[in-house]
Order: sequence, then C-alpha cells, then structure tokens
Amino acid sequence: MSPPTSSSFTNRFVESERLAVFIDGANLYASVRTLGFEIDYGKLLAFFRARGRLIRAYYYTAIFEENTEEKFSPLRPLVDWLDYNGYSVITKPTKEYTDMHGRRKLKGNMDMELAIDMMRIAPSVDHIVLLSGDGDFRRLVQVVQQQGVRVTAISTLKTSPPMVSDDLRRQVDEFYDLDDLRALITRDPHEGPPREHHHP
Repeated sequence: MSPPTSSSFTNRFVESERLAVFIDGANLYASVRTLGFEIDYGKLLAFFRARGRLIRAYYYTAIFEENTEEKFSPLRPLVDWLDYNGYSVITKPTKEYTDMHGRRKLKGNMDMELAIDMMRIAPSVDHIVLLSGDGDFRRLVQVVQQQGVRVTAISTLKTSPPMVSDDLRRQVDEFYDLDDLRALITRDPHEGPPREHHHP
C-alpha cells in the first residue's frame, strides 16, 4: 500500500471547519522516538493550517527545572521556539518523588490542563485533533463529542505495544497513524526547530 499523500488527508478535513489542535508532548515524543523520526513542528502547524481554520494549537509538557546552569532543561529551546512560532505552550515543573523501592522518579502529568482547555474551547470549534494515544482521554473525547465537536486522534498502532489505546481509538471520529504522516512532518536534521529531548 502506497503512503498517503497530503491530499488524502485533506479529504477527511473540512477547510471551513474551526479547528483546534491539542498535543500531549510526552506521549507524542515517545511515539515518534519509537517510530524513529523527529517532528518538524513548523511543518506540523502548516499541515493543520492547510486543513481548516486553525483557532489554536496547544502543546503540553512538564519541564524539569532547577535554577542552575548544570540542570538546564533540554526541553526549554523547543518550548521557546513553539511559543514564538504559533503554538500556545502550557508547561508545569516536574515533581520529584521516591518510589516504594527508594528510587528517585520524576512526575509531570499534564492531562488535567489539557482536559480543562479542551472543554473550554469546545463551544468555539467544529473539530478537535488530539495528538495522543492515552486512553485516559476517552471520556473527555466523549463529552466533547456530545457538544457536537468532531474529534480526531493521531497516534500509532505500528509500535509494540501500540501507543494508542483501543478505548480512545474506538471513541474518536477519525484516527490517523503518525507513521502515515511521517513524510509530511519529518524534521530535516539540518534545519527547523530545535530537537526535543524529554527528561527520563
């Protein structure tokens, strides 16, 4: 089967629709890293601007931050670039905790922030695109759909295990596999926004 073209994706979008995009940064990063490519966030934004009246593109990520140069967050350059280039960036500091085995871990879940913003913007849009495979969003998607909003999820089934949950995939109106978008949104290593490195 030949890879999808730009026009084949356009057929499932309506250019007159008011569109909002929600990017679960950590989930998307894990997906593309497993698939073996990097996203050009400029191309990604252009992809959606060509497929609807883009009202807002949100990017959510937790950032490991300590006020020392040695601990400078590797995510900061990407976040700054996104903020200046058409994205609404929502961040919060990661929290450090010790697990039951005495190991230090970092926690930075952005699900609540994403859900609040999606509920808030739903009355103002026709179509929401969620770049995440997290099954925790299934109920959120259902509630937004009940307000008359069409919801598309973008994640991948081509990893082992798949990055998208069955619950979420069944709930959304459309599902695209990230791997099928690869040719349209891959970052050229010699140009574009800085690389994204999530702290483990």
